[in-house]
Amino acid sequence: MPAFQPIPLGQRIPASIHGVSCSLPTMHAVRGYEERDPAVMSHLTSGYPRFVVHPFLVQLAKVLLEERGLPGHRLWLTSSARMADELAAHLGPVAVIPFHQGGLHGVAHPEDAELAARAKTFLQNIGGFLSSRAAEDELLRRGLLPAAQPEVSFAGDAAAEVKRHLRPAFPAVADTDLLLANCGMNAIHAAFRAVSELQATRGRTIWVQLGWLYLDTIAILKKFTATPADYIYVRDVFDQAGLARLFAEQGDRIAGLITEVPTNPLIQTPDLPALAALARRHGALVVLDPSITSAFNLEVLPHADVVVTSLTKYTASEGDLTSGLAVVNPARPDAAFLRRQIAARLEPVYPRELARLAAQIGQTGSVLGQIHASVPRVAAFLGQHAGVKEVFWALHPASRENYLRAARSPGAVGSVISFSLRGSLEKFYDRLRLPKGPSFGMKTTLICPFMYLAHYDLVTTPAGRAELAASGIDPDLLRLSVGIEPVEDIIAALAEALG
Repeated sequence: MPAFQPIPLGQRIPASIHGVSCSLPTMHAVRGYEERDPAVMSHLTSGYPRFVVHPFLVQLAKVLLEERGLPGHRLWLTSSARMADELAAHLGPVAVIPFHQGGLHGVAHPEDAELAARAKTFLQNIGGFLSSRAAEDELLRRGLLPAAQPEVSFAGDAAAEVKRHLRPAFPAVADTDLLLANCGMNAIHAAFRAVSELQATRGRTIWVQLGWLYLDTIAILKKFTATPADYIYVRDVFDQAGLARLFAEQGDRIAGLITEVPTNPLIQTPDLPALAALARRHGALVVLDPSITSAFNLEVLPHADVVVTSLTKYTASEGDLTSGLAVVNPARPDAAFLRRQIAARLEPVYPRELARLAAQIGQTGSVLGQIHASVPRVAAFLGQHAGVKEVFWALHPASRENYLRAARSPGAVGSVISFSLRGSLEKFYDRLRLPKGPSFGMKTTLICPFMYLAHYDLVTTPAGRAELAASGIDPDLLRLSVGIEPVEDIIAALAEALG
């Protein structure tokens, strides 16, 4: 029997009610998901929490609207009262109804597709949805669920336990500088806002995006910089000379530079010491995101003013919760201000989510060890296969030296491998037996046609494809996250699909 069995369309990955991924087993399903085809969407039980509103939130919102006597309205349940207020302000002078009841918060508005899309995108971009476990607890309290899903949780001080395990990744940092958030994007947003506020007092409003980054990071930069001219995208992470010219010309107006280490999805690592030296010379602050390979694998804080990362990846390796982290570099001059302002802007982690994270985070080293034993073998197989055009991973020759300069050990490469094919994406993807869905850094191997899920608007238009090409990205790029299954089985599944 093959090691990997097909997972039906829409089934959660993992099978937990709180699973953060879902199966999209064919390219037809991927396109149907992006186009909201009812024939596909009807099979989805849930999805990545910032993109698919969890069924518990849908059920709870329906109950609360009925109690309020608000038929024909949509209710967005948020992670805090402050987030509800920010959402209401974002939607502007429309018929929004702030909702605050018994510790639950949100915004209601009359059913309107455009308004709903704006609300959902806002909460997606900055991580503002109520957690599924919070909704589960409220439904239990109301007698609308028979019982909570059984799961292992940490019984003590969960925040202290999480921080205890994070200390090896940030050994020179006090617990007060380890700032937990409800998801990685919320940590990024809080850091962006804090740096922007600080630097605006100095006449600095420009943000530099180095390399192609995750879609919501790009969205934050585009939407929340002061003017369109204050967002600058530098395509080539290796163009240190171009960066030097940019800072020479506009350095006194640059507030911050943000990049991922490595980037998503091309897995490219810039020269961090040179980058930090350049920014500091010109008074710009540096925000680094090591989510792709994990802060446990890379020592990036010395090169940053703030490190932001997703704890959904690797530390929550079961794949059934979201969480994030912002870490202020205490050695930097603005540390006190940034610590205070970021902490004030972060959305809290719901206690049950934190207890679940605390129960898993101790496995991080073991999980990474198993992943690291497999990834070089998978990368080598793909690199040698005639059906594969190009392979990107942490030790790609273009940035191997840069990556190893920050790596805690030579084999600390993370789980992610991106690759492009010489043949048909659809044929390969549909034949492949591996689990197929968004996210990475799980015990479960996952693969997805990343650009279709992250930037469907770009892969489906000539102008969008030209934009991707200019950034060196194949629209049909596949992103593979290697899990802890036997590496021989992973390679066999890839070989079978490649033919």
